[in-house]
Order: sequence, then C-alpha cells, then structure tokens
Amino acid sequence: MGRRRRVAALLAVLALVALAVGAFFVVRGRTVTGAATTLVLPPPRGLAIGLDEENANLLGADGGGPAFAPWRERLDAMSPTFVRLDVVWSKLQPAADVAPDWNAQQSGCLRDAPPCAAYPGLRGQLRALAARQRADPGRFLGYVVFFGAPPWATVPRHGCVPSGAGPTALALSEAGRRAYGRLAAGVLRVAREEGADLRYWSAWNEPNQPAFLSPQRAACRVDASPLSPGAYAALVRELRAALDEAPGDQRLALGETAAYDTPRPTALSTVEFVDGLPQDVVCASNVWAQHAYVGTQGIGPVADLAGDPGSAGSAALLTAVERALDRRGCGERKRVWITETGVGGPKPGGARHTDPAALRGQCRAMAAALAAWYRAPRVDVAFQYTFREDDSYPVGLVDTGLTRAYPTYDLWRAWGQRAFPSDEAPPLPSDCR
Repeated sequence: MGRRRRVAALLAVLALVALAVGAFFVVRGRTVTGAATTLVLPPPRGLAIGLDEENANLLGADGGGPAFAPWRERLDAMSPTFVRLDVVWSKLQPAADVAPDWNAQQSGCLRDAPPCAAYPGLRGQLRALAARQRADPGRFLGYVVFFGAPPWATVPRHGCVPSGAGPTALALSEAGRRAYGRLAAGVLRVAREEGADLRYWSAWNEPNQPAFLSPQRAACRVDASPLSPGAYAALVRELRAALDEAPGDQRLALGETAAYDTPRPTALSTVEFVDGLPQDVVCASNVWAQHAYVGTQGIGPVADLAGDPGSAGSAALLTAVERALDRRGCGERKRVWITETGVGGPKPGGARHTDPAALRGQCRAMAAALAAWYRAPRVDVAFQYTFREDDSYPVGLVDTGLTRAYPTYDLWRAWGQRAFPSDEAPPLPSDCR
C-alpha cells in the first residue's frame, strides 16, 4: 500500500473512533499535512442513535426488581450513543428559598401506571447513567435539556399566552434567569459526584412552542412581533456562562425546536425562530437540535409536533431550517440533530393502533425516516422518544405496562448495534416486512 493510501486509511480509522465516542459532530473536513503529501479528510457521514428515557430503573445496571430487569436488558441491547436527560426545573425547585432537591423521590411509574419502583430523583438518574457509561464506554453519553420553569422564576403573563399554556411555560424573570444558571451548574456538579458524563447541553425544550415557552408573540397574530427568540437567547447565554465557568468539556446544542413549518398566531415556525435569534446566540454552537416525529399517513417521515392538521414532510422542513441557518453566516454549516422522534398513529401523538398490520406500518415508516436521515449530509443523530411508552404521547418502543416490545424496538436496536454511525444501514427486522 502506498504512503498516500496508508495515511488515508489511518485517518479514516481515527475519524471512525471519533464517531464512536460521540465527538463526530465537531469533526469537520480536516487537513493533514505530511512530508510528502497533504490530505483532506471529508466530514464523516452516517447516523448515530440516541434515546430519551427518564426511568432510572431502566437506565441503570440494576434496580426495580423483576418487573424492570428484562426491559433494562433490552434497553442496554440498543447501545445508544446518547441518552437525553430531561431536567424539569419546577419539580426540582418548587420554591425560591429552597435549594433544588436532587434526591426528590420518583415513583418509577409511568404517570400512575405500573410497574413502579422508586428511585432518588435526578441523582438516581445520573447514578444509573454513570453505571451504563462505565459498562459501555463511548456510549450512553449524556445530553441535557431543561424545561418547566417554577412560577416563582417567571414574569407575569403578557403578550400572547394561550389558555392552555400553564404557569411553568412563562418566560423567566431576571432573577429566574440567574437561578437557572445556578441550576445548570448544580446539575453538572451532581453529575460529577455520581461519575456521569454530561457532554452536551440544550438550554430549553421546544422554545417555539407556547406550552414550553410563552409568550411567543406580542399579540396572538401571525404578523405580531416575535418574543420567544429573545427569551430563549437569555437562557442560552446564561447556560453558556455556567458551562464555561465549570471544569470539563461541555458543549452547547441550539434549538430543540418543535417542527412548525409555518408561522402560527400562537407559535413561531422553526425558520421564523432561527431568523429571530441574536447573532451571538445563533453562532454559539455548530449543532441545531430539531424535533421531527413520524406519522404513518402517506410515504416517508412526517413532522408535526403540535398535532395540527397539515403536517409537513420532514425533508422539506429540514431543508428550510438548514437554509435559514446558513443565511445567518456563522462561518460553518451547522450539523442537525433530530433530538425527538418516534412513530405511533397516523398522526404523531394520536391514537396508536397495535394490531400486527398497524405495527408493521409504523415500523416501516420509522425505518424510512431513519434511512433518510442516514443519507442526509448534515444530520448526525436521531433520538427515540421514549423507550417505555408515554401513554399521553404514544410513540414508545415498549408498552407502558412493560409487557411487550413493538417492532420498532427491533428496528432501533439494529441501528444502535452497528459498530460505527457510518456503518451501512441495517436491514428491516422481520416484523417490519
């Protein structure tokens, strides 16, 4: 093998190693100069797998008794590169004069549905995550996202706040913003105490969705001034400062946006949200996090987080988002992470049919979406929401009662068990055909 080929082969292996440890989204076309040659390594391609699951009995190495043990093994077999950790601030710190309770006992039920097995709150989740990371190095890397502001940390209702937006959806006050920074620093401190690697951080869940951040606009009209980009920008700056002050290698992801393809009176489209961000914020990271759920109507993936009629194809949405990000001129083309996806009924979040034909159709629709993102030049990872089915948003991989796995579980496991994200897409599992 000639020198050029040997160097190229070595660089390719190093790039794949970077993929395996979750650093692939920052690896760009890399120039390597030697005594005899200069090579340019192209950006890595492929699709890594992430998972959103909050139950420590499913994430950890033990706990929960016999009701959880076989399902914990199934989750482990998925071997996701990332685990998304939802930090619900209002549950951790309901009062301003009381410190966050990292050990607040959780029932382990799904809402009120059994099986149940208690665990010590966020600390228990981080302890379970650390155990998984030790057992499977380079996998189960933590990705943190915040939401649910406690009412004491928010501003009074103003502008366009829909009646369905609860008190935890309101924008933060100045004092609340400072408390949010302390909260982020506290989460990182507890993670270090438990030995969990929380590498990637997102400031707020669905900041263009009024149920998570309100007001979106000054008035409930499509032409009214957007307000949510400014409120979100303050969170990003606070989170960035907290992470910069802490030791270690923590990285930001921007967006986490709901897949609104057009402006609404009460919500911003994803493109509109990108356009409204201050320049320092939109350029604060090279990763944009986007939600894109899958429906079984028609062909291919469908993105519609709000349950509104008129779903938009995710390919068209992602193209529009990428173009909007490129227009901001941050100097490099951002990578895209699909940080929430899943498939259930004909419309995302709607009733889920569980007869064999319906489950097979769901699996095939999810497979089409994963294959499309695998081929997409700028999409690096897709996160399944959730492992255990949330009966209020039924797109999980196993049922709420932990009695059966859906065909989509076998599909996600096949994707997760590839050695590298750049490995070829797996064949359809038998139950999907």
